[in-house]
Amino acid sequence: MPTLPWTVPNPPPPHGTAFVMASRFEVRTLKDVPRFFLRSLAAWKQVRSAPGAYGASLIAQPARRVFYTLSAWQDRDALYAYARAEPHRGIMTSLRPTMRTSTFTFWEVDTTGLPITWDDARRRLAEQARIDAVGDA
Repeated sequence: MPTLPWTVPNPPPPHGTAFVMASRFEVRTLKDVPRFFLRSLAAWKQVRSAPGAYGASLIAQPARRVFYTLSAWQDRDALYAYARAEPHRGIMTSLRPTMRTSTFTFWEVDTTGLPITWDDARRRLAEQARIDAVGDA
């Protein structure tokens, strides 16, 4: 599946800071892929109208059982409000048993640095995965 391109629900101010989150999810089996994918589309629809969302993108790699998200927000509170709201909250709760691994990373950027590149997001996710692995050892 192709990348869902960077979508801008709310234009960011020309001078300011954005709170960015990137995530990587791997589901346990290929049987879990369709369910995860369909649920992720509902979350994608929600983010496109979420208050404080400056932009978002999604990559699905169904054959690898891997999904990536990338989003920029007005601030941490806007991201957390989205995560706590339905349908996102219910989606994440219902998908938890299907997850093999999850990685999340957060950082801030000047709004002139939007959109974030996937190269930057993947580099940060790989670094966070290494940090998480050391913490689990």
